[in-house]
Amino acid sequence: MTAKPDALTATAALPKVTHGRGSYLWDSSGKQYIDGSGGPAVYCLGHAHPEVNAAITAQLGQIAHGYRYNFSTDALEELTEIIRGHCGGTLREMVFVTGGSEAVESCLKIALQYQTAIGQKSRRRFISRERSWHGNTLGALGVSGFAERTAAYEGAFIPSIKLSPANAYRPIAGATAESAGEACAAELEAAILAHGPETIAAFIFEPVVGAAGGCVPAPETYAQRVREICSKYGVLMIADEVMCGAGRTGPWRALERDGVEPDIMSIAKGLAAGYMPLGAAICTTQVWEAIRARDGAFGTGHTFTGHTAACAAGVAVQTIIAREGLLAKVTANEARLKSWLADALHGVDAIGDIRGRGHFICTELVADRASKRPFTSERKLALKIRAAAMQNGLICYPVSGNVDGVNGDIVILAPPYNCSDAELTEIVDKTARSIRQVLISECLA
Repeated sequence: MTAKPDALTATAALPKVTHGRGSYLWDSSGKQYIDGSGGPAVYCLGHAHPEVNAAITAQLGQIAHGYRYNFSTDALEELTEIIRGHCGGTLREMVFVTGGSEAVESCLKIALQYQTAIGQKSRRRFISRERSWHGNTLGALGVSGFAERTAAYEGAFIPSIKLSPANAYRPIAGATAESAGEACAAELEAAILAHGPETIAAFIFEPVVGAAGGCVPAPETYAQRVREICSKYGVLMIADEVMCGAGRTGPWRALERDGVEPDIMSIAKGLAAGYMPLGAAICTTQVWEAIRARDGAFGTGHTFTGHTAACAAGVAVQTIIAREGLLAKVTANEARLKSWLADALHGVDAIGDIRGRGHFICTELVADRASKRPFTSERKLALKIRAAAMQNGLICYPVSGNVDGVNGDIVILAPPYNCSDAELTEIVDKTARSIRQVLISECLA
């Protein structure tokens, strides 16, 4: 019998995890789960990887945390060089933090510090998009367009100018899937001109939208046009790659596939794969040199910036990913995962779209495939699918409100990069089974 969805809304009612190995976890009752979403798209090497655990233990045996503003460390310096190598181009300077929200917050602060450093202190405003999620701190919440998660805090934010989502499956009014990229870029330029370029510090967006939209890639030409527009008006381009970066979509930088380099970018989840809390805000040499010339250092930073054991975990994770060629594997698996999902869900009229990149794939459910009308929020389909998946021994990432902040249901899969084919097949089969079960029980199949 499928667990009641309400049991998954209270922490006290959740099963208690006891241990994990590779792509699997077990709870205190002995029940086994396959981790089809890497938790919230974090555990890119699965669980209890002996090499990562050994690296953390070795670092703890030396020193857990060398305070960044007193010391540098081998782990910090080694991870910095690894990231520089992966980023390529001029993305070379960074501040390490302990998660995605802090990484985004640091990106916003770096943008403001840069604009001040070059004598453009009037540039205080940010532009962002609806159906976006940038994090839980107030600055990151303010630039997010995710009503379900921001409503309780409205009125306390530094407000941002919100644009339409950039989504080829749901193009903005007057656009088609083919013209969505250009139409959304034009909307950005119009917003900059309407509010005055001299007031805009930066535009922040997710190259592949995560939880708020469901693995939505940038439409064709969109990222290139955004880059051109931002450069034209002196607006910094911030790529939030907390969820889609660090190899999740195939390339280490998600925007690499779009042929674009941002001025500033955030990374987190896949950087240390959840073995330790770790993120970073990275900027170009041009941004850094302006800040260095005026201030000597980044103004953003905190107690745990560059935490030594966390950086050691990051070094180990990134070393394994590179050594085992996992980014190429993630890229190659994209078409297979989409095809397998389509086959497993064949004949289900409620499947509107299967999309994404690499190991970041989403299924969107719709009440009407022709009009793309979503199911109403009252049905709580995402929550029910999550409960069914847990009952079936699957961790996936269903989210509601992807269409307008209230209505819409998606199911995200973000399996570990080192999943075997058998494990990927199990994930797909259990995802399809869970979706079918809920739709049948709701008389929606």
